[in-house]
Amino acid sequence: MRSKRLAAATTAIALGAAGLILTTGSAGAAGAGAVSPASTCSQSHLPLPDASCQPGAYNSDVTQSTINSTICVPGWTKTVRPPASYTDALKVQQIGEYGYSDTSTADYEEDHLVPLELGGAPKDPKNLWPEPRNGDKPAASKDEVENKLKVAVCDGRVQLDAARSAIATDWTTALSKVGIG
Repeated sequence: MRSKRLAAATTAIALGAAGLILTTGSAGAAGAGAVSPASTCSQSHLPLPDASCQPGAYNSDVTQSTINSTICVPGWTKTVRPPASYTDALKVQQIGEYGYSDTSTADYEEDHLVPLELGGAPKDPKNLWPEPRNGDKPAASKDEVENKLKVAVCDGRVQLDAARSAIATDWTTALSKVGIG
């Protein structure tokens, strides 16, 4: 009980510090292309992030020559995944930057555009964004693409750079772009 109250208080403080107001708005983001006066990132590209805010970023330790000792090792992503304390605070900040009318952090996944499974930069804000959990192509849809690309890279069917580029450009077409979808 105490930890729930602490978590709620922490979230409220973080939202307040970001200048956000908690609402009971509907799940999902504001209308397509909506940009509130305080927002700096556009929602017009959903289900993709605004490329001017989140173009993606790579982990320099992951290259084609290191995949067998990094991303292709089961459990490796756990060694580089940033703590929730970092991603939760960033999510609150970025919800404001996108001007989402729904400010409930539970309705978004702070997602790596270039996933850790493909050697995306773990903590770079250019690679993390508040991806809506609801809508036509919710966050769970991208997870399937990430997993298929990782398997293809580790199986040697797709080069790491091709997979990274495809998912950073448009995760909804990444599989067909690399020839596995």
